Amino acid sequence: MKNNLILTLLLFVSILQAQEKKQTYSFTLQQAIDHALQNSYSAINADRDIASAKQKKWETTAAGLPQINGVVNYSNNFKIQQNQFTVNGQTNTLEFGNFNSMDASLRLSQLIFDGSYIVALQASKTYLKYYENAKQKTNSEIKEMVINAYGNVLLAQESISILEKNKATLSKTLNDTQETYKNGLIEEENVEQLQITLASVNSNLNNAKRLQDVALKMLKFALGMDINDDLTLTDKLDNLTTSNLDLAFSQGEFAVTNNINYQMATNFTEQRSLELKLQKSKALPSLSASVNFGYNAFNNQFQLFSQDQKWYNYSGLGLNLNVPIFSSFGRHAKTQQAKIALDQAKTLLTQTEQQLKLEYEKAKSEYDFSIEEYATSKSNLRLAERIEKKQEIKFTEGLSSSFDFSEAQRQLYTAQQNYLQSMVNIINKKATLEKILNKN
Repeated sequence: MKNNLILTLLLFVSILQAQEKKQTYSFTLQQAIDHALQNSYSAINADRDIASAKQKKWETTAAGLPQINGVVNYSNNFKIQQNQFTVNGQTNTLEFGNFNSMDASLRLSQLIFDGSYIVALQASKTYLKYYENAKQKTNSEIKEMVINAYGNVLLAQESISILEKNKATLSKTLNDTQETYKNGLIEEENVEQLQITLASVNSNLNNAKRLQDVALKMLKFALGMDINDDLTLTDKLDNLTTSNLDLAFSQGEFAVTNNINYQMATNFTEQRSLELKLQKSKALPSLSASVNFGYNAFNNQFQLFSQDQKWYNYSGLGLNLNVPIFSSFGRHAKTQQAKIALDQAKTLLTQTEQQLKLEYEKAKSEYDFSIEEYATSKSNLRLAERIEKKQEIKFTEGLSSSFDFSEAQRQLYTAQQNYLQSMVNIINKKATLEKILNKN
């Protein structure tokens, strides 16, 4: 009994802890986008890429600033080197050195001129700009992904709502038909046909519920949330559709230079240009200077840190001039490779420009079509509702067969799904067009 009580308490505590860790969120579409731009996994790593690029830029800058290095060397000559010399025909042996020696020095070095360093500074700025553009591209992709995921959840929710209404209406019609059949007024086939339709609606409803669960978890993943957290969507599908209906949106001019992919291709071309400049700069001389200051000490016994130990200081100033003269055309070959890479980057930039223009035309066409499709599906839904209603009246009055009524129902259910999908298409297609136009 006591053990059971302890186990119950432990289980209760674990449940409470799990509930405390579980968080609850409620987002409009814009709030979901804002949350994802701060907390999604891609956004977090894109910020880290920029932070790393800034450190890389400083690393490059620091290479041309004063460098100070301290060096301490200790040697223990347990066998001192000997040398021989001859005096008056007699050969003598003399030891050179001490058993213990130590040297401590500081070295200050400064780069005075190096063409490669100047180019490297320019390249570090381009390197940082590349990751800033990559961050902007990531944000654009995150926004589109969240819009699509948000719309898929709303689509699943609306599908469930419609299917539940269809199920309720169909169940009532089936019950009425069964009663009519019991009274011998209609054939059994009419009942069976409605049962087939109801089974199909039930299957679609169960599938829609599963899809809603998957879509919601995919949205949580896109937002950078734990998939077990609670998330409520406060925007409605019809409201989002209305707010994204903008016939004038796709009629403006497309400035390809505003597209982030074009900007990144331009950045890539700049990098290749700097690489060519770097290879050319290697033919220039480089000059650096250094100052050394240090102390050394010698002793046959290890008493280098005693008060009586003498330390001898030294210092010096050095200049180093390196003048490239002949490299057996190695530098020329590297320069030509960099030139070819630059030409390739320029061609890639032109290709990107033309590709983006095609993508814009395609996205604009698909957005315009989604608006037309929405109007058509809305009109078709109204017609399908009227046809289904008329067939239902005819069926209950015995003027129409169950097959005709079931066909009208299937036509209505298809029109309902097409209408819902057309609303999601407007939202998604506009998001794609905004991505190409680089609209925030």
